Amino acid sequence: MNHIIKKETVLNHPIDSVWNAITKAEEISTWFIKADFKAEPGYQYTFTSEPNEKGCTTISGEVKEASPYYLEYTWIVADTKIETTVSWKLEKTSEGTKLLLEHTNISNYEGDTAIAMFESFNGGWDNCINGLTSYLKEEVNAG
Repeated sequence: MNHIIKKETVLNHPIDSVWNAITKAEEISTWFIKADFKAEPGYQYTFTSEPNEKGCTTISGEVKEASPYYLEYTWIVADTKIETTVSWKLEKTSEGTKLLLEHTNISNYEGDTAIAMFESFNGGWDNCINGLTSYLKEEVNAG
């Protein structure tokens, strides 16, 4: 099993617009799920999905690093107590902004749970990047 999820895309938007979209709670809440988040090392954040037929999901963790265009935080899905790590790296390109997302330490889950979580996170991150892309195109109108 692969233990690292990597997503890379180039967004036709200025790097500061992308940075704001992944670091400001009000913007994250628009394209992802409700966020209590600050891009400050040590900040204890919470993401909470809207209730649905399966209930709601809460993700929490701690911001480890937030430097210009690099963000890293721990990722703990409610009721699991298993800590993984998510990082976002942005680079300016001639087309706009290259985004590299990595989700690591999924092997902290055991056995079949690790495989199920990897598959869930992998598809979830595809949806998130699609949501971020749509948000930047429609809401921010940055490019």
